Amino acid sequence: MTDSIKHHLSDAMLFGYSAGTLPEAFNLVVATHISMCDECRARLASFDAVGGSILDNGETTAVAEDSFAATMALIERAPQEKPELKVANGATFPAPLQEYVGGDVGTVKWRKIGGGVRQAILPTSKDASARLLYIPAGAKMPDHGHHGTEMTLVLQGAFCDENDRFGRGDVEMADEDMEHTPVAEDWGPCICLAATDAPLKFSGLIPRVAQPFFKI
Repeated sequence: MTDSIKHHLSDAMLFGYSAGTLPEAFNLVVATHISMCDECRARLASFDAVGGSILDNGETTAVAEDSFAATMALIERAPQEKPELKVANGATFPAPLQEYVGGDVGTVKWRKIGGGVRQAILPTSKDASARLLYIPAGAKMPDHGHHGTEMTLVLQGAFCDENDRFGRGDVEMADEDMEHTPVAEDWGPCICLAATDAPLKFSGLIPRVAQPFFKI
């Protein structure tokens, strides 16, 4: 898998994931990608090592004598963990995403948004949104720009836009300077996991009118 991945995570995204500063939606995309990509997983390990070194060499601060006991009490009162999900071999969704949605593609409750395209919005914190997108073979997303950052990870199939081709495991980063029209390749449907921290900026009238209903 990792040998076929051409488009990787940026250092900024990996550093933010390591430091715990990314919104939940972006954390989900990063976690899913690094489960598929040896290169990004190794780069993440280097960021984790740097962060650990900084903590080891930083100044210490005194804490209350009962802080350890209070922490253990919180752990004991925490809800019991859910039974471990068994990840199927050959599944479309990597383990982090399967654990998040409770299964593979067959468990997703898709909603039609036009042109054969379907989406499923995933529950995350309000500072960014995450969604699964199903784009039929040969279908295209409406031409759009971005009011913020959009991170798209391909889980099945492939799509092309004005910038490049993106296959399974590839990540496309889009910002306010990018406008594009993703088109699924003709040989099969494309399923993606996307995270955005601001609404998309559609060029066409119909997508703009429908945008509030589909929360894109």
